[in-house]
Parts: sequence; structure tokens; C-alpha cells
Amino acid sequence: MNMRRATIADVAREAGVSPSTASVVFSGKTPVSEATRGRVLAAAASLGYTGPDPRAASLRRGRSGIVGVVFEEYLGAAFLDPVKTLMMDGLADGVAPLGAGLLLLRDDIAGSGASLTTAPLDAAVLIGCSGHLRASLDVVRARGIPVVVVEGDAGDDVPRIGLDNREAQRQAASHVCTLGHRRVAVVALPLSGGWERGWMPDDARITVDVTRERLAGAREVFPDARVWAAAGSFIAEGLEAGRALFADEAERPTAVLAQSDLLAAGVIRAAEEAGLRVPEDVSVTGFDGIAVDGLAPYELTTLHQPAAEKGRAAGRAVTAMIEGGQAASIHFTCAFREGNTTGPPPGESGITR
Repeated sequence: MNMRRATIADVAREAGVSPSTASVVFSGKTPVSEATRGRVLAAAASLGYTGPDPRAASLRRGRSGIVGVVFEEYLGAAFLDPVKTLMMDGLADGVAPLGAGLLLLRDDIAGSGASLTTAPLDAAVLIGCSGHLRASLDVVRARGIPVVVVEGDAGDDVPRIGLDNREAQRQAASHVCTLGHRRVAVVALPLSGGWERGWMPDDARITVDVTRERLAGAREVFPDARVWAAAGSFIAEGLEAGRALFADEAERPTAVLAQSDLLAAGVIRAAEEAGLRVPEDVSVTGFDGIAVDGLAPYELTTLHQPAAEKGRAAGRAVTAMIEGGQAASIHFTCAFREGNTTGPPPGESGITR
């Protein structure tokens, strides 16, 4: 049985047109008459021809048409985070001019299947840049692939799409301080790859840049704040954190600075579980500015970050580099948004300045 794939030349011969005419029917670059278009498509259907071989197009361009996106966590967990979903939407928009697709990868270099060492990539976008992802960065550089880092520092020669994490978190902490709070706790994002939830030890080595920067902002205002580090940005992790924070009445904080809105939502659930009112008994702030299902009647006091714009900027940087241009680092800012989850500490009706 002849299993040869039909070519555009076969279609042209069957339709009685030139190969160039048949080709533009599929590319759409040049208008053709409806009659000619109909004959070409009918010939293609009879031969089982579905369009130009993308592998041939890739060879002609010298590109694979694939941009790798590298995450630290399992992909199923990553896409439970609305911030990453919005970022990926923006990234897809940013690489659209290339006609490129996105290949999602974990930073497990030794794992099976497609990886940074084996996948045919035109460029790579690293989400974050902790210890694990820095190893990934070395692999990308060794392959000579353009790379952009979102929310991480990979050195001066790698374009970075960043956020004012430290200043934004300091702004939220200052708001809570202005309200009169002094006994404050922080619910942090993971300190490092593979972090198990728990109280942050005094000698902790924080390798996740976002966590480090947001914590530094909080500690500019509350240097002695206790820190519970979650294992991920999930409501369930915030719930576990809140249970730990509210378990001891003598140590119970009057305000909690959560490093994500999902963590903040979990802390609020834990407060309700403990019989505490928000914000009368405990104030809670978040970070991200996303819509959290089931949070009503609460409107979080939070920092709104432009997640989609960050992804779009990363995609545009990748596009520029693939096309032989330069890409500059971009720094976005958050917008403080006061909701109804913060107020004066218990027993105080006014604001202390």
C-alpha cells in the first residue's frame, strides 16, 4: 500500500492548476477565484491532503515554531493559580505574530519526555527563577536559545519581566500599620522549590525571588512579624496557615499579610472557623487582585498586579529576540486596592498614626 503523503503538486495536478496557484489557496496570501478555490479544495479532499507540512515550513524558516514555557511546579498545580492562567493568556498573545505555539515544561531536566534539553524550541520563558530554574537557565544558554524570565533574576544579560513586589507589599503593610496593628503575621508563598508548609525558621534560605521580595517589603514595616510559609498559592494552604496562626489565642495576630489572594481567602476561612470576625477581630490583606470565587461578602484589601500584561510583555520580548532584535527588561507596578477585609485592631475604633 502506498502511504506517501500527498503534496501540493499532487493537488495542483488533480485540480488542473499550477502548484503556485494551489499553494496560495491554502496560504490565503493572494486572492483567487471561488471556482479555482473550489477545484483545489475538492482535489485536496479527494487526495486526503490537509495542508502544507508544518515540518517543511519549519525547515524553510529555520525555526520549530515552538516557545517553551518552564514552570517549577506540576503543571496541574500551576494552572490552579488564576495569576498564571492570565499570564499564559498574555504570553500567547505576545507570541502570536510568530505563529508559534507554547510547549509547557517542568524544570525537571532529568525527567522523561520533552524537556529543555530535547524539545525543539525557538525560545524559552522561565516562570520564576529559583535554584531549580537557574539550572534550567544554564541548559537553555548552552543550547543558544533566547530566554526571558518572568518574576525572577537571571542576571543582567537575560531580559526580565518583573513586578514591584517589595514596594507593593510594603504599601499593604503600611496600610495595616496606619490602622493601628502591631501584632502582625505573614503567610508567605513557598520559600524554595519543594518547600513543605510550616513556620519559617530564622536561618531559612529563601530561593524564590517573589517570596523574598514580598517578605522584605512586609518587614520594612513589621521587622518582627512571624512567618508561615505555604507550600503553594492555594486556598487550602491559606486555610492551613490560618489554623496555625489562630490556634494560640495569646499569640494570635490582629492582622495577616498574605502573599496571594488565594492564601488570603484561606486565612479568612480559618478566621471564620475559629469564630473570628473579619475585619473586626482580624484584618487580612492579599496580593494579586484576582476574582476569588465564594469570597463574598468580602472584598479583599489587596495589590492588583497586571498578570496578563506581564505575560504579553514576555511574549513580545521573545518575539523580538527570535526575529533578531533586542529585548529590554520591563518592570510593572501594582495598584493598592482597599476592600472591606481590613480595619482597626480589636478594641480600637479610631486609626492610630
